[in-house]
Amino acid sequence: MELPISSTPSAKDRLTKPSDRPAVLITGASGGIGRAISHAFGKIGWYVGVHYYRNKQAAEATLDLVLESGGIGDSYHADIREAESVRRMIDGFSSCASGPLALVCNAGIGQSDLLVRHSDEVWDNVIATNLTGTFHCLRAIASFLLVRGGGSIIVIGSHTGFQGAIGQSAYATSKAGLIGLVRTAALEWGPHNIRVNLVLPGWQKTDLTEGIFPEDKGWLDHALRRPPMIEEVVSTIVHLARLKDVSGQVWNCDSRHL
Repeated sequence: MELPISSTPSAKDRLTKPSDRPAVLITGASGGIGRAISHAFGKIGWYVGVHYYRNKQAAEATLDLVLESGGIGDSYHADIREAESVRRMIDGFSSCASGPLALVCNAGIGQSDLLVRHSDEVWDNVIATNLTGTFHCLRAIASFLLVRGGGSIIVIGSHTGFQGAIGQSAYATSKAGLIGLVRTAALEWGPHNIRVNLVLPGWQKTDLTEGIFPEDKGWLDHALRRPPMIEEVVSTIVHLARLKDVSGQVWNCDSRHL
């Protein structure tokens, strides 16, 4: 149910007045898909937690979009590779939101190289960010969702996790691991009304896909011969966050076969 749009709160209000609106924390929200997701939740009046790691200025730009569209929220810093950093972020977010909670795990990185050339450092960093970081977020928020009678967790995956890709061994492995993590969490937490789902957003023009976005190549592996629009992807995520009876599923937002 959409909430009435209220006036934009001051920075002080954002920090000191817990909100009883539905609330969502979005990791990796300083740009790209994360910014679009944040904006979409702001439009329906939610409290939006905008996570960032390095680029606070970009996170504040995302937050401005949320506030201008009628939502409320704040920015939250964390290195999701570090469990304690994630715990502090989740604690801070939960204390600012007294209503229903949702989490969108969107943060991720990709570093390309052929498998035989992949350094341990690159492998470890991609796995620590994309897979272990998501694990940290799920584990940290679980107790808060339990206390509030359930909630929704949405993890952003990739077709690469199903199909693999040349030069993407670490990235593909991290995204494949998310499938097992999501389905396991859905089974373990389902009796407590915690829904956990995976969304495949398809090709989107972001910093992550710069230099590899398949521009003007006919999209022959897509039945519709085009990639999905970001507006449709984020609408799917918002819709999924509000569904009560769906969990453990993979939502494919483009027209490729898995």
